[in-house]
Amino acid sequence: MVNSSGALDAAFSALADGTRRAILARLSLGEATISELARPFPVSLPAISKHVRVLQDAGLVRTRKEGRAHWCTLEPEPMREASAWLEEYRAFWEMRLDALARYLGEESRAAGALAPKTERTPARRPGRRKRRNP
Repeated sequence: MVNSSGALDAAFSALADGTRRAILARLSLGEATISELARPFPVSLPAISKHVRVLQDAGLVRTRKEGRAHWCTLEPEPMREASAWLEEYRAFWEMRLDALARYLGEESRAAGALAPKTERTPARRPGRRKRRNP
């Protein structure tokens, strides 16, 4: 089982924000400057810089400075660790849900075998009333 370490906590915390996930999606296409990352968002450049810092602290992004430009690159390893952790629990829950489905199927078959056979009476057509003899 993958350890639930501080690095894993930081990765999930960073991934919890939609803006940061969008930044990671953009960086999956290749490196970009902070200005390029900020372009599609209706927030300030310092706000995007803060998001990048959170991603960097979580190990999801690496930055380097060239002149005045800050370049960002995706670091996928923490996401691989998070994915492995989730995969363990997915397998666990699939196994549990399969067992529940088998149990419910058995219960349903058992209940069907025990249920009394009843004749169905034909349903009346809507809009028709039974006539009374005076």
